[in-house]
Amino acid sequence: MTLQWVAVATFLYAEIGLILIFCLPFIPPQRWQKIFSFTVWGKIATFWNKAFLTIIVLLIVLFLDAVREVRKYSSTPAIEKGLTSRPGAYEHVQMKLFRSQRNLYISGFSLFFWLVLRRLVILITQLAKELSNKGVLKTQAENTNEAAKKFMEENERLKRLLKSYAKEEEHILEAENKKLVEDQEKLKTELKKTSDALSKAQNDVMTMRMQSEQLSKEYDRLLKEHAELQNCLGKDSKKGL
Repeated sequence: MTLQWVAVATFLYAEIGLILIFCLPFIPPQRWQKIFSFTVWGKIATFWNKAFLTIIVLLIVLFLDAVREVRKYSSTPAIEKGLTSRPGAYEHVQMKLFRSQRNLYISGFSLFFWLVLRRLVILITQLAKELSNKGVLKTQAENTNEAAKKFMEENERLKRLLKSYAKEEEHILEAENKKLVEDQEKLKTELKKTSDALSKAQNDVMTMRMQSEQLSKEYDRLLKEHAELQNCLGKDSKKGL
């Protein structure tokens, strides 16, 4: 195996190891996201796309070269079998074919696992973001539920307070109405007593008026009698003289 295919095989084994590490179930996506968010990755992020495209191009070139070699050595065995002047040529061609097929598999799987690795990193990052968003949404939902429960409890407390205030106000209104009714009854009683006293006073006034009229009449009559007596006495005194 030449040096380039040794590098490609090493790259393939590294890809398989990274994929297996990424697929470990006890490492959550949030941990991978923290690892991906290190400053060192941020520094090399600008070169990541270029490196990815460069590796893709190299793997595609090696894959096409391996395909060419496989096609080249797959069509020669029939010709090499007829060559009797070169013993061992068929085995040599088969060895070349085996190496070209091995290189084809190595380059093909390297290319495939490189794309899978990139896609796996993207999916892990997206899953970590979704899980973090889910945690934030869950926290927001829990906070919203707690706030809703508090509002409902506050609403129930206010309803109870309003009911108690309404009952107290109802009791107060009933007491005030009862007091007003009692005051009304008292006023009616006092008004009746006052009207009775007023009618009695009016009767007394009428009686006193009638008595005063009778007294005035009696006084006039006495005055007349007194005047008549004086006249009679004056006449008698004149006759005696």
